[in-house]
Amino acid sequence: MSTDVESFFDPDTYTLTHLLTDAGGKHCVLIDPVLDYDSKSGRTSTQSADVMLARIAERNLSLDMILETHVHADHFTAASYIRGVTGARVATGGKVTGVQKTFTDIYNLNGDASTEAVFDHVFDDGEQIKIGDLSGYVMFTPGHTPSCVTYVFGDAAFIGDTLFAPDYGSARCDFPGGDGATLYNSIQRILSLSDDTRLFLCHDYMPNGRELVSHTTVAKQSTENIHLIQVSTPDAYAAMRAAKDATLSMPALILPSVQVNIRAGALPDAEDNGVQYLKIPLNKF
Repeated sequence: MSTDVESFFDPDTYTLTHLLTDAGGKHCVLIDPVLDYDSKSGRTSTQSADVMLARIAERNLSLDMILETHVHADHFTAASYIRGVTGARVATGGKVTGVQKTFTDIYNLNGDASTEAVFDHVFDDGEQIKIGDLSGYVMFTPGHTPSCVTYVFGDAAFIGDTLFAPDYGSARCDFPGGDGATLYNSIQRILSLSDDTRLFLCHDYMPNGRELVSHTTVAKQSTENIHLIQVSTPDAYAAMRAAKDATLSMPALILPSVQVNIRAGALPDAEDNGVQYLKIPLNKF
């Protein structure tokens, strides 16, 4: 039986959010939801998240969990907002604590970001997840960031930024804690799943104007991915990735988003004038 997955696309950040439902049609999880952010005005909006919540209500589903595949650098997560509306728990991989420490230091947040405060649960590698009558497990897949995880439910795997569509390749590894050889080994772990496993993407950039792709398969990635077909060892992949990463600009939203995403999407507290502020580190990246 094919796992029930409905995908939502945010064109501003090219992000895919996935709604996973159990076979009984009663319980669901959201994976990598987006909080809208206008960098020109500094305004946030819950419009995208509200569309998903409306769909969950329309299908009369109970949202059990919000799953984050990693600390995103290209969009704000709506996990904290959705938790506030629904009471659903927010979870991510256990290695997030290292990422939190790195960016807490960079932003001088004085220890504000802690898993106890912002994530309801952090997973171990191989930990089982139960959503209604649907069972899955967590696979640690670091390399893009140290905390990246893949969630596997039946014939569906939610792979975050490890891989993109085959014509776009794979994730960069030049963020703090990223490592090309580690990512190569993580990708091989994903590709060890059965060939017909559907790999649900976190982003699709639709190169050359092609239509949106929300997922591929292990078989397609193994034989067609433009980065993987170039190399066959961790060192070769790391060298290829380093050369490519050196040509890339930083993501447009990395500076405002990471400080929020290490807090599961919780925005900073208002200061004594009633205004919330983000911090921008100068000459750091």
